Amino acid sequence: MAAEGDYESVLCVKAEVNVYRIPPRASNRAYRAADWKLDCPDWSGRMRITARAKMAFIKLEDKVSGELFAQAPVQEYPGVAVETVSDSSRYFVLRIRDDNGRSAFIGVGFADRGDAFDFNVALQDHFKWVKQENELKKSAQLRDSGPKLDLGFKEGQTITLNIGQGKKRDKPRPHGPGGLGVLPPPSGGKIAPPPSSGLSSHNTIPQTGGTATVSPHPSACLLQLDSTNSNSVFQSNPSSDLWGDFTAPASSVPPPSRLQNSTNWIQF
Repeated sequence: MAAEGDYESVLCVKAEVNVYRIPPRASNRAYRAADWKLDCPDWSGRMRITARAKMAFIKLEDKVSGELFAQAPVQEYPGVAVETVSDSSRYFVLRIRDDNGRSAFIGVGFADRGDAFDFNVALQDHFKWVKQENELKKSAQLRDSGPKLDLGFKEGQTITLNIGQGKKRDKPRPHGPGGLGVLPPPSGGKIAPPPSSGLSSHNTIPQTGGTATVSPHPSACLLQLDSTNSNSVFQSNPSSDLWGDFTAPASSVPPPSRLQNSTNWIQF
């Protein structure tokens, strides 16, 4: 199986590029394309930018045969391998190297400003990717070197889950029109029915003479009965007597000797 470094990807291809011999730089000031003979390029051909692993390679090739004229390996950008000039955005300075390790500086230029822009962006994108890869590897190494959190169960350790045992929410009470809560009816209780319309607050006591006398109180009825005939037993129809529950048989009527002082009740 081939290693990762054996795969080579193409980043950018430009069909027209010019190469110039540049004089040695006498000071630390930047290169100037005006010092070159721009009208008479020393070589013209095709430029192809490739990438193998983290390295980028700027290859100058023949347009027809594809033969390699020069190659500039680039480890970082911007850097010493590729430099810009101070007076133009279409020209660059490359440091080329051969198989024997010898290096030289040459000038390259594009006739179209868009080609120069593509050349610049292709190198920037590649090394931006390289930077991200380095940061990911560093973060992975820090995670591996740090203490690891053991979340596994120890021997004999258990865990208990309570599902569906949450607190029940109280149901909201309905609100009346005034905003106050309406009390619910009593649970299980029964409301007594209203009294019958046939019963009156006054009791009618039938008399022996066929007339009925209305008494305001049961005690007055007893006084009236005693004053008319203390020795007689009052008889009434059980179906029409409202005092049926209080009617006693003749044998239970007290003897006359016990009722001889009944007139005192009237005076009271």
